[in-house]
Amino acid sequence: MGQEVLQGTLDLMVLKVLESMGPMHGYGIARRLEQISENLLHMNQGTLYPALLRLQQRGWVSSKWGASDNNRKAKFYSLTKAGRKQLMAEEENWGRTAALMQRLLAETSS
Repeated sequence: MGQEVLQGTLDLMVLKVLESMGPMHGYGIARRLEQISENLLHMNQGTLYPALLRLQQRGWVSSKWGASDNNRKAKFYSLTKAGRKQLMAEEENWGRTAALMQRLLAETSS
């Protein structure tokens, strides 16, 4: 990754991509994150696949084998009901954190 991303942040980004795009394979998730970040993030397998495994172990994503656009065997990841619930909680946490940081930065720059 070009930008260092905290583990929890990457988990949230992956959950959000799956919520908005539906089932995707790892390569597609990586490319979507790069596209959204306007290439500020550069995803690699050593970063993304451990995150997907972690999310699957927590029950937040499920996976099944299928065929990719170019007809290659690929594992497709989907958001689970528990993952959707976790995403909602994480979005609230991030909203509070962002608001706190805005207030803190405004306070210290005065």
